[in-house]
Amino acid sequence: MRAARTAYPLTWRIMDVLEAFAAFVWPTSFRRAIPYLLLAPALLLVGLLVLGLIQIGDLSLRTLDTSTFLLSENYTLANYRKALTEPLFVVVATRSLTGSLIVTVVTLIFAFPYAYLMVRTRSAGLRKFLLIALFLPFFIGQVVRAYGWLIILGNQGMVNEALGLIGVAPLRLLYNYPAVLFGLVQYMLPFAVLMLAPALTAIPEELETAAASLGANWVHSFIHVVLPLARPGLVGAGLVVVTLSLTDFAMPAILGGGSQDFIANAIYDQFFRTSDQGLGATLALMLVALGSLLVGIVFTLFGAGTLAMGRARQ
Repeated sequence: MRAARTAYPLTWRIMDVLEAFAAFVWPTSFRRAIPYLLLAPALLLVGLLVLGLIQIGDLSLRTLDTSTFLLSENYTLANYRKALTEPLFVVVATRSLTGSLIVTVVTLIFAFPYAYLMVRTRSAGLRKFLLIALFLPFFIGQVVRAYGWLIILGNQGMVNEALGLIGVAPLRLLYNYPAVLFGLVQYMLPFAVLMLAPALTAIPEELETAAASLGANWVHSFIHVVLPLARPGLVGAGLVVVTLSLTDFAMPAILGGGSQDFIANAIYDQFFRTSDQGLGATLALMLVALGSLLVGIVFTLFGAGTLAMGRARQ
């Protein structure tokens, strides 16, 4: 008895035609160029960034003519001298750097136990709750969250109303430095947890069990086993938080009320309020240099963070 012939599916024929067309358009000899084509979008973005930095560098070397409000044709370092010597900009830079470091330390202190509980918990319900609580802020913009804190912490806000019920006079909880730092910590916490969770997941639970079997209590096991192995995640989370805090604009502008400006706010003022694009460009380049310096110091002292996790496993 003759075996029935299996029909060749139409979809397969279409795929053969498409494959033949692709081979005609892109011969086998061109396959070596595929990795470079995949890099093309990244190279394009980097190229645009470099061009932008060159343009900003050119603006930073020109001063503003207050009689015509046009930038000078000659190059000068006057904007850099002004940025480094004028008390206002020194105070803003110091406030930004100090604030970003404080926010980084506080954020990591809160983010580490959150990430550890989320990774190690045996309860699926608790893990889902922590994940939802973690991702929910991403669906609410930073500006919306900042205005939410205005409602909560204002003179007539929920906190002061609650304090009034127990006889405490209204407190000034907004438009000061602690309010800005508080808002930044709340904003940065999800980023830090997301950076810490993969590093903690990569730590086998058996190591903690082995430490406990050798007589180490939970505190010693946490300090001598978990923390050293989680260092790549801590470094990565710290870098993300410190750079985002250093360059933040919304929290200092909204929760600081214009009295607690960071460098980004000073750059905005120079570009859009005083129209001194040269000085604004100078501050922008100094912000880039300060951020790069911080990243370089962290890499030198602590390594490459999460970038080194794959190498450490080999």
